[in-house]
Amino acid sequence: MGPREYGVDPETVAAIASELADVHATGLQLALVIGGGNIFRGVSASARGMERTSADAMGMLATVMNALAMQSALENRGVPTRVQTAIPMQSLAEPYIRRKAMRHMEKGRVVIFAAGTGNPYFTTDTAATLRAMEIGADAIFKATKVPGVFDKDPAIHPDAVRYDAISYKEVLSKGLRVMDSTAIAMCMENRLPLVVFDMTVSGNLVRACGGEPIGTTVQMEV
Repeated sequence: MGPREYGVDPETVAAIASELADVHATGLQLALVIGGGNIFRGVSASARGMERTSADAMGMLATVMNALAMQSALENRGVPTRVQTAIPMQSLAEPYIRRKAMRHMEKGRVVIFAAGTGNPYFTTDTAATLRAMEIGADAIFKATKVPGVFDKDPAIHPDAVRYDAISYKEVLSKGLRVMDSTAIAMCMENRLPLVVFDMTVSGNLVRACGGEPIGTTVQMEV
């Protein structure tokens, strides 16, 4: 949403798409999982009295809106893109089919997974981890507004220390807010590396995907 209070900021979407296009140009196969918190947050709506299943369904539909915005921005840069949704909506996007998604990536297309897992009570983090495992991804890159994982909230504590690398067990035992515990446990069980980095710094996505040591790497052992 960029500087806006909510919704989609075209300039921010365009900037992200430009960096994704640079990564795509290197030949790496890319799949994206995009959240919908800029439009609707199911958990907060549920806390205010809305029934959780309905709130989560609205949140999943919000991710489809963001996915379509990103698809448009990528294709404006000549990057072939496919959106697949866990909730069927054939007139807008393909249904999620694992083998078809992998085939798209083999052909050089960027695949955007929308609508989470299609089920309530599962976060975007869990959806991203699940899709990464299904397509055999080498790693998950979590784009955030902070430069990695800290021992405490850097927005509140100026003396917060950033980890260059940390194990999944440490993340869980210390209660660090990297991803939800279900997603972290799934990564740990499948030995799937996770890189957390600051997406607001220009060029960071390309550097992260190129293997440069930016942000924090979460892995089996440190």
